Amino acid sequence: MKKKVTRQDDVKVTHSCGNIFIDLGFDEAEAKVLLMRADLMIALTKLIRTRGWTQAEAAKRMGITQPRVSKLKKGVWEDFSLDMLLTLATRVGLRTELKLAA
Repeated sequence: MKKKVTRQDDVKVTHSCGNIFIDLGFDEAEAKVLLMRADLMIALTKLIRTRGWTQAEAAKRMGITQPRVSKLKKGVWEDFSLDMLLTLATRVGLRTELKLAA
């Protein structure tokens, strides 16, 4: 896919294709999984913040340790599989849905 490149005041701007992981060079299949993981981590972090949970309280509700909640909030995506993130989301009452398209 050819990216649109523009110049603004001698600054080269490359427009995103819509998935930062593809922009970073990951293959399309892996990039889609990484994006889903990132979206779930963001949703979980927002939920913890909006409910006013401490990391200890969030850990108890998710069934994980407080250090894992800290890693989640810091965006340490390498430590969380898509399966685990879906499980955590379900445990705290988030509804997840997978849609397939041809």
